[in-house]
Amino acid sequence: MVRKVESKLRKHILRVTVFLVLVACHFAISCTEPHEHTARAVNPEDSASIMVSYGVNTLISDSGVIKYRIVTERWEVNTVRQPSRWEFMKGVFFEQFDEQFHVQGYIQADTAWYYDQQRLWKLRGRVNMRNVNGLVFNSEELYWDGIHHEFYSTVYSRVVTPERTMEGSYFRSDEKMDHYLITNSKGSFIAADLDPEPADLPPDTATVPAASPSGASPAATAPAAPSSGASPAATAASPAGDTADSTSTDKQ
Repeated sequence: MVRKVESKLRKHILRVTVFLVLVACHFAISCTEPHEHTARAVNPEDSASIMVSYGVNTLISDSGVIKYRIVTERWEVNTVRQPSRWEFMKGVFFEQFDEQFHVQGYIQADTAWYYDQQRLWKLRGRVNMRNVNGLVFNSEELYWDGIHHEFYSTVYSRVVTPERTMEGSYFRSDEKMDHYLITNSKGSFIAADLDPEPADLPPDTATVPAASPSGASPAATAPAAPSSGASPAATAASPAGDTADSTSTDKQ
């Protein structure tokens, strides 16, 4: 009987010991120093914009004169990234005005960036432009250089004017689109544009009075009046060079 009690007591003590060891291990693991989970360093290109505007319709002035209107769904300004820029990731629409606030043209693009330090616009995706003279430009890319006041593109571009249509892989123009260059081009023209300029025609000699011999006036070359003894052949009207012969016949 005593042996049975001792056996049960040993088993109970063993179970309690195992339980205490497990509890001690659990607390030991829980009390260790936690591991720090740190994120990677923030790079300049990951910096957030200092301004984000939605539903923008604003006017921009240059030297105190309103020159442009900008309409966009989302406008971000980031001065931390290098170079600093404005971003229009939801598309942009420009209007350009003259000093009397008349619309001179417009530009539309799916995406645009403006690098303010370089005064350079970069437009991408379905770029459409039109000026006051009716010239229409279409391309997938266009740069607008505000320092040199010119547009240029190095991809396929199409230019349509009231007189002609041209296409090419390189385009450069002034800001007014009055003078432009297209290389590696093809297109259609009005036939009259290919005709050479008409040559200067010589003056119509029939309308210029012939000079009379020895400085005589045109009246002196008129036909002589018929004389009593002259034959009809002698009194016929003759060219200026024959006037002297007609006169000498009358003297005879």
